[in-house]
Amino acid sequence: MTASQKILTLITPEKSSILTSETLSELATTLKTTTGTTTDAPIWLAEAVAVDLPLTSNAGELEETAITESLKGWIKDRPIDFAITASDKRRKKLLISDMDSTIIQEECIDEIAFMAGIKPRIAGITERAMRGEIEFDDALRERVGLLKGLETTALETVIKERLNISPGARTLVRTMAANGAYCALVSGGFTFFTDRIAKLTGFHTTQANQLEIKDDKLTGNVIPPILGSAAKKHALESYLTEKGLEAESSLAVGDGANDLEMIRIAGLGVAYRAKPIVAAEAKAAVTHTDLTSLLYMQGYRKSEFIET
Repeated sequence: MTASQKILTLITPEKSSILTSETLSELATTLKTTTGTTTDAPIWLAEAVAVDLPLTSNAGELEETAITESLKGWIKDRPIDFAITASDKRRKKLLISDMDSTIIQEECIDEIAFMAGIKPRIAGITERAMRGEIEFDDALRERVGLLKGLETTALETVIKERLNISPGARTLVRTMAANGAYCALVSGGFTFFTDRIAKLTGFHTTQANQLEIKDDKLTGNVIPPILGSAAKKHALESYLTEKGLEAESSLAVGDGANDLEMIRIAGLGVAYRAKPIVAAEAKAAVTHTDLTSLLYMQGYRKSEFIET
């Protein structure tokens, strides 16, 4: 393949039995008919699970929008995630990831609210903020204010009993780190959790908000400044400068509206089981599979994964 050739990566859940030579032939026919795009021989990254299809257009320039729309029409209800990337600089040198509902399956503040007996009230605010319906900073202040007086032992209980690492998270981080990528966990949540989750998954550094605590109780305040969408974008830009990298060498992943700015500017911006506002703008989306899909999108073979 040429240095700048576009590659279509298809990923499906293991044991789905969807990716076969027959379905790939069907897709090739669809793309040729609808967009004039031809596919080279498939390169299997994991048999029947993930495959690279180098693309060529008879018209010269590939129209990714047309290819994407054709793909979506072909996929329909099939559990297939996909990405279109350039063959050069596929393997990113910077990973910047959201934590809540991305690296972990839960929203930490909602689980703290469970301990306070007000989860439905706070979870509703969280959902609206992640959908971009209300400002993140205001939503964070409101939710933390409702937790005033909660003992810090409740935070320990959340860590021990209520948080789960998302499938594929450790493999994603540790595989990229082992291949020279710098991995940063950036969150609109709290350092109490990010510091520990980072250690469990292998991130090099973290950034998050800090809860104000006095006499082992939450005061209901967040220590300024509040780190939201702009802070995540700034973090990505700062790491790129620090490491001497171009934006194309970065991968950003998240699920909520406060992740959009960093997802927009990253070389590969991925919406992970995301809110509609995020999925609509991200370069790629993971809906049916797990976080190891981000490795396949970079051309890693399953045999290269560092499993944990």
